[in-house]
Amino acid sequence: MNIQDLKPAEGARTSEKRIGRGIGSGMGKTSTRGHKGQWARSGGGVRPNFEGGQMPMTRRLPKIGFNNKRFAHVYTTVNVAQLNVFEDGATVSIDELVAKGIVKKVMPYGLKIMGDGELVKKLTVRADKFTASAVQKIQEAGGTVEVL
Repeated sequence: MNIQDLKPAEGARTSEKRIGRGIGSGMGKTSTRGHKGQWARSGGGVRPNFEGGQMPMTRRLPKIGFNNKRFAHVYTTVNVAQLNVFEDGATVSIDELVAKGIVKKVMPYGLKIMGDGELVKKLTVRADKFTASAVQKIQEAGGTVEVL
C-alpha cells in the first residue's frame, strides 16, 4: 500500500446537501424547511430552553447552594506519600517540592500537607497547614512538623 492509494472509509465522506437548487434536486422550493411557520422564516426559531411559553424548568426549580469562591482559602496540597522522594533528614518546604517537580503551581495560601499514604523517611516538613493525620504520620516516621 502506498500513500497515493489511501482513501477514506466507505461512507466517511458525503457530498454537501445543496438546498434550494430547483425541483429536480428534491430540495428545491421550501429548501427542506416545510411550509410556513416560525421555523421556515429567516432567523426563525426560539431561544434555547424555551418551552412553548410554559414556565421553563430552570425557573421552576429552586436555586440551591452557595459557593463562596471569593473568600475561599486555596492551598497547594501534597500527600505525605509524595514526600518519600526526599533523603532521610531533609528539610521539605514549598521550594524543594517545586524543584523536585511535585508541585507545579503554588496557590495563594501556600502549602497544605495531607495525610494520604505512608511516610518512611525522617523529614522536617515546613508548611502553612497540616491535617491531623499528616502530623501523626510525619511524627511516627521520626520527623518534625513546622507550621509557617
